[in-house]
Amino acid sequence: QVQLVESGGGLVQSGGSLRLSCAASGKMFIITDMGWFRQAPGKQRELVARITGYGSPTYSDVVKGRFTISRDNAENTVLLQMNSLKPEDTGIYYCNAVPATYNWGQGTQVTVSS
Repeated sequence: QVQLVESGGGLVQSGGSLRLSCAASGKMFIITDMGWFRQAPGKQRELVARITGYGSPTYSDVVKGRFTISRDNAENTVLLQMNSLKPEDTGIYYCNAVPATYNWGQGTQVTVSS
């Protein structure tokens, strides 16, 4: 079973930055797309960034130009650099394959204050 552990969240002011990390145990194949999802209270989980096994990224329009996703297949990790954070970025951030095929981790809380 693949286990995913997210870390790096916290409380930041609007305009601040955070760097999230996702560590995966078990098999994470290079051909598998990985992504970062987020969920605000009472809302559906949404995909905000994805990256192919070979490193090609894609972003949702609301984070484009502010977030950068990367992966290190040798280390079995996926990173999300978040800059120019806005209050609407607040939520719990999760990583998973795209489409989501692994068990969800606990996520990491990101809170952006105005």
